[in-house]
Amino acid sequence: MILFPAIDIKDNKCVRLKQGKFDNMNVYSDDPVEMAKKWESLGASYLHVVDLDGAKNEGFQNRKSIEKIANSIKIPMQTGGGIRSEERIKNLIDIGVNRVIVGTMAIENQELLEKLTKIYKEKIAVSIDAYKGKVAVRGWQAVGDTDSVDICKFLEQIGIKTIVYTDISKDGMLNGPNFAVYEELSQKIGLDIIASGGVTTISDIEKLNNMKMYGAIIGKALYDNKLDFNEALRAMNNKRKD
Repeated sequence: MILFPAIDIKDNKCVRLKQGKFDNMNVYSDDPVEMAKKWESLGASYLHVVDLDGAKNEGFQNRKSIEKIANSIKIPMQTGGGIRSEERIKNLIDIGVNRVIVGTMAIENQELLEKLTKIYKEKIAVSIDAYKGKVAVRGWQAVGDTDSVDICKFLEQIGIKTIVYTDISKDGMLNGPNFAVYEELSQKIGLDIIASGGVTTISDIEKLNNMKMYGAIIGKALYDNKLDFNEALRAMNNKRKD
């Protein structure tokens, strides 16, 4: 299982939100590039970068930070947030992003997503952000009536290989992931699943690893020093030796 340190960018600063709420935000660094270098130096093999301004209003004011991160690290990175057009996908790939994560497109423009999946293949992943089992869109600002498991089945049918599944109620709360939904997903779909939201302890990571998750995103637990990244990596390595 890949451990993805998260770098959430707003106004070109590294921040964390609670449950996706912009009025509940902590700024952790004025330099997202240095933060990316830090996680790489500590042994991260992949980074998860989110453009929060893009997610909320489709702007691209954090493009410079994202490009600088891509040019400053040797490990791959995946990026999401407000990516609702082929132009944005192509632009991110061109500046060095390895995998582009779309979200709202999977609900509001499925025809386009299917077309782009054929073109960009595994360079596109989909973020499913759910609240009480229903999918949220537009930077988590709107929750519809689309069932999160049903949409995952559709994504598998059109050729998507990787999803990031976030339980919004768990995000930034430091009280553990929604293990039940990951268990359900692993039984019903064959996609690579990246768990996101509430990953806080070594025990959380070990449990997700035992559930055969493809990856786990760690955010607030790292920034609030609730979880040591080296310790988390050691736990994963020890598991592999077992």
